[in-house]
Amino acid sequence: MAKSVGDVTRLLIRYGNGETEVLQEIVPAVYDELHRLARGYLRRERPDHTLDPGALVNEAYLRIIKQEAASWENRAQFFGMAAKIMRNVLVDYARERHAAKRGGQMFRVSFSKAEKISSQPDIDLLGLDKALDQLGEVNSLHARIVELRFFGNLTVKETAEVLGVSETTVERGWRFARAWLRRALKESGAVAP
Repeated sequence: MAKSVGDVTRLLIRYGNGETEVLQEIVPAVYDELHRLARGYLRRERPDHTLDPGALVNEAYLRIIKQEAASWENRAQFFGMAAKIMRNVLVDYARERHAAKRGGQMFRVSFSKAEKISSQPDIDLLGLDKALDQLGEVNSLHARIVELRFFGNLTVKETAEVLGVSETTVERGWRFARAWLRRALKESGAVAP
C-alpha cells in the first residue's frame, strides 16, 4: 500500500528519533521514487553503463542505512540526502572505471532534465563533481542547490524547504550556479564536444 507524503515524513521523523525498526516501512514507501530518480540519472549516462537503476538504488540504500546521525525532518530532506548519496555512488563508479581504463572513456551526464547548463547536452561527470566542489568553496548554498535540483530532482519549493530558505533564494542561486558551472566546465574542457 502506497504511503502518502505525510506518512513518509512521519516515518522519517520516527527513524530520526531512534526508531530504527521503521526503516523496514520507509524503504518500500520511498523505493519507487528512488528508482525513478536512479532511472533519470542513468538515462544521462552512456548507453553501455553497467549499473542499472536497481543497483544504483541498492548501493544508495546501503549507504543510507550506514548514516549514523540521520535525522530527517521531511520527505524532501530525505530525497536531498539520497540525491547526494546517489551522486557519490555515480562519481565513485566513474572514478573506478576511469582509473581502471587509465584515461578511458569519461562518463557523460545530460543536464537536459535540469534546465540545461549549456547548449551542449553532455558533460563529464567527474568534471561536474570537481566543478561542484569548487562551487561549494565559493558558495556552499549554490552548490547544494545544484545537488538537490539536478541530482535530487527536487522542485524549487522542495529545495527551499530542505535548505530552509525562500523559493526566490533558490531560483536566484540556481541561475547563478548554472552560469558559474557553465563557465567552469567550459574552461576545464569538461563540456562534451
